[in-house]
Amino acid sequence: MKHLRSLTLAPWHYGALFFACLFLGTSCQKKQTPSAAQVLPLATEVAPAVVSSISETKPVTPVAQPATTPPAATGAAALRFVGYNVENWLILEERYDYETRVSSKNAPKPEKEKAAVISILTDAKPDVLGVCEIGSKEDLMEIQKRLKSAGLDLPHSHFSSGVDSSRHLGLLSRFPIASTATPADTQYKLDGKEYGIQRGVLDATVQTPDSRLWRFLGVHLKSKREVEDNDQNLMRINEAQLVRKHIDEILKADPQARIIGYGDFNDTRASSPIRIIQGPNNSPRAMSPIGLRDSRKQYWTHFWAKEDVYARLDYIFFSQALKKDVMFEECKILDPENWNDASDHRAVLGVFR
Repeated sequence: MKHLRSLTLAPWHYGALFFACLFLGTSCQKKQTPSAAQVLPLATEVAPAVVSSISETKPVTPVAQPATTPPAATGAAALRFVGYNVENWLILEERYDYETRVSSKNAPKPEKEKAAVISILTDAKPDVLGVCEIGSKEDLMEIQKRLKSAGLDLPHSHFSSGVDSSRHLGLLSRFPIASTATPADTQYKLDGKEYGIQRGVLDATVQTPDSRLWRFLGVHLKSKREVEDNDQNLMRINEAQLVRKHIDEILKADPQARIIGYGDFNDTRASSPIRIIQGPNNSPRAMSPIGLRDSRKQYWTHFWAKEDVYARLDYIFFSQALKKDVMFEECKILDPENWNDASDHRAVLGVFR
């Protein structure tokens, strides 16, 4: 079997699972890294019980947004957003099938996996979909076409890339994309060597029929896999700092910006990259994470088969202007039976009024 299809645990297992996910993550042992407390204080997570054509991103200054967002129309329909790492919807030089234990050269994502992704998404019925780990604009178009054939029409699209030539970000929307942007600063230095954000930052503003603007920021931070020339955790921290800088620039220009941050952050809840992106606690700058859980009240979104580790790596954050619009009781981790046929990640759903 490639993965486990479901996870059922006795009550005493949950504590063990939590610490395994928190400390093991999805990688080899980390090298020395700064303490999370030395970076930024942790923002409070809000749990559910509490409260068109495809365009490629160019290196330009972020598009200026209106100083104020139009008020919501009376009786405005809820906006459903799904963030999803679709696991290598691209051509891999060497693809290994865990079920058949066979490797294939220059192989696309298997048809069984593609069909499962489309099934999960059509059942979720998102108005806006943010995907990680697609290969090309043509791959994004393929997802768009397959969804339309299955009854989910998301005609507006945006494709974004970073320095990684293989894995990219994409956004599909039922509503028009009013504008797109990219961070002014996407480079950082470690040990005198310059690096760029590997998968970039997707920045697209969607306008709903009630004239409201929703700014989606998609990321896929550096993986936990070790690299030869530097510390993978330090690389992820630096990428997170650049994302945070971009968020601060948006909020400086428009403190009421309605931002939804999402993606595969490749790190766990108390890690430095997550704290950095959240920003200071109880601050107008804070990006609050939605406390997503599945039908079993579990929080993990990723299963790493090689190490037999479950972890929460996928998040949806919201800016403070959206706090009253989050329908927490509707937000969740999608866990249909076929989740593991589709991807090593589970999709996350955010619903906003």
